[in-house]
Amino acid sequence: MTPAARVQTAIEILDRIRAGEAAEKALTSWARRARFAGAKDRAAIRDHVFDALRQWRSAAALGGGENGRARMLGLLRLQGADVEALFAGQGHGPAALGDAERATGRLPEGAEAWDLPDWLADRFAADLGSGAEATALALRTRAPVFVRANLLKTTRDAARTALEEDGVIARPHPLSETALEVIKGARGLTRTRAFDQGLVEMQDAASQAVSDLVPLSGAQRVLDYCAGGGGKTLALAARAPSAKFEAHDVDFARMADLPERARRAGAQVERVEAPTGLYDVVMADAPCSGSGAWRRAPEGKWRLTPDRLDALTAIQREILDTCAALVAPGGWLAYATCSVLRAENEAQIERFLAAHRTWKQGPSRRFLPEDGGDGFYLACLQRGAA
Repeated sequence: MTPAARVQTAIEILDRIRAGEAAEKALTSWARRARFAGAKDRAAIRDHVFDALRQWRSAAALGGGENGRARMLGLLRLQGADVEALFAGQGHGPAALGDAERATGRLPEGAEAWDLPDWLADRFAADLGSGAEATALALRTRAPVFVRANLLKTTRDAARTALEEDGVIARPHPLSETALEVIKGARGLTRTRAFDQGLVEMQDAASQAVSDLVPLSGAQRVLDYCAGGGGKTLALAARAPSAKFEAHDVDFARMADLPERARRAGAQVERVEAPTGLYDVVMADAPCSGSGAWRRAPEGKWRLTPDRLDALTAIQREILDTCAALVAPGGWLAYATCSVLRAENEAQIERFLAAHRTWKQGPSRRFLPEDGGDGFYLACLQRGAA
């Protein structure tokens, strides 16, 4: 495919997303039909689509319209591309630009420039104060690729060397002593010996830092209550190999790959449908808006509504209360989200502590995209001794 043909394909996919289709579904549907497209074509088109989603409003402003064509025009203007060459009406590329399109477009303003819905821009300003703009602008960019060196099998330096042997270049990242930022060869990461042998796992640097802060000293029984794919389960297990780790998720199918991942990592993890008894540590990486990870899933910021946020905070409150009942006296409840919104973070902990007077707050931290990884929040809460 030519560069112009890739742009035209992205335009068509963006129109389907604008009509309500999920981004991944739209991309997958196109890929199934496009047998002729090579790996580089698919990667380039995906990049176009996700860049447009990250900069949805600013691209529309600069392109002078809301449809896929206008947004791709605006995005390419943002990127400094030769739009005349790409919109030339040749081959399978977009139709040539008209005089009106050449003259249209304006600089985005306010929430447009932050690439947020108006109501979320207001929330960012209220919750993040002087840091709101930096966080919003960081979420407009592509996320770095990180891996976690699996300390059950290797060291960070040895993992880095093993990756280099297969052409993947990585460098240490300061957020975590296990974090490596991949700066070259990321698309081939899962084909490396280091990945196949469990020396590394893909995990955001801030997510690793969250796992680092969870108190595990002396823990014998640990539960990951919202385990999902098990990334944090494995990170915690690498820190306390003598503890018994259990993983739970309300959707058991989300943990389908965890046994194989644990085997590759050399970790002992049991999946449980219904946690019973008391645990020394309960990790609750609660369902959330995902606002701290919108670089990776930018569609989320356009799908989120105030009502959906209210529903999520209700779920989080329920999870906190449920998990509190599973923590042994003197044990820890580690509450985490990949959100930057106060309603999902500090406000939840304030409510919990007001309702549970025997608990106290321990290690806690907010991570923002400006720190290098995704936006995350962690609050570690200790139950009073019996």
